[in-house]
Amino acid sequence: MCLELPQFINYLKEQKKASESTVDSYQRDLKKLDSYLAEQGVDEVANVTATTLNSYILYLEKQGMSTATVSRNVSSMKAFFHYVYRRHEIPDDPTETIRAPHIEKKMPGTLSQEETVRLLEQPSGDTPKELRDRAMLELMYATGMRVTELILVRTADVHLGLNYVLCSEGGKERVIPFGDMTKHAIERYLKEGREKLLKGKKSDLLFVNCSGSDMSRQGFWKIVKSYAAKAGITSDITPQTLRHSFAVHLIQNGAPLESVQAMLGHSDLSTTQAAYVNLGVDRMQRVYHAAHPRG
Repeated sequence: MCLELPQFINYLKEQKKASESTVDSYQRDLKKLDSYLAEQGVDEVANVTATTLNSYILYLEKQGMSTATVSRNVSSMKAFFHYVYRRHEIPDDPTETIRAPHIEKKMPGTLSQEETVRLLEQPSGDTPKELRDRAMLELMYATGMRVTELILVRTADVHLGLNYVLCSEGGKERVIPFGDMTKHAIERYLKEGREKLLKGKKSDLLFVNCSGSDMSRQGFWKIVKSYAAKAGITSDITPQTLRHSFAVHLIQNGAPLESVQAMLGHSDLSTTQAAYVNLGVDRMQRVYHAAHPRG
């Protein structure tokens, strides 16, 4: 093995407080790079050069990987080599001149407000599963949580008296409010559905699957897909669509970017701006043209 990964992975977990999904992504990318280096006869990290890494990037592109995937691999290698360089394990950082391929910024897929209402109203029955599904969809749209955050919410994290949820991932916490419709959906699920799904099992998680075990990301993805089809929504929709729709609808209705940033859990306002600032511009233009005498 050329790349000594365990210490770096531990650094990500213990010092950077990276999320589980981020750590898994870095580890997966770097293991692929390590295999490539071994095939090239590179057996020491100090022997890795910028030329070797650029050849690896070209190799990934020839494998038909998307620009986004290649860019993520470049980010992973940069993070690793920055780390070993700071630890004085290599004389120079070979990624210093490496540049990730340009990714064209696309507006994240969103639902209209009318489509969102149709989606949320699909699980309208009284079965434990439908009560859970309604509560999950309502909570995700009400808070803009990431999927991993949603499935890891504990019952103790939900404060129904004050209408907010404590959301945490990767050692970071934030408080997100929600409205009365979401509160009602969660209350019904807790009162009439959750214990029946648990089937005598114990769990501190708010949402469990139909076997009483932990909900998975894939399980929630299937829930969203199923109800989208029932709602007649033909556009491609994922759990992430609800998160983006949450942000878009807030901004369209006048919410400040700083507030949306805090609720989304973006550490840097520029992340929020990159995805959603054009919505603010569009809104300002509509207001201007509607209100200005010569608009």
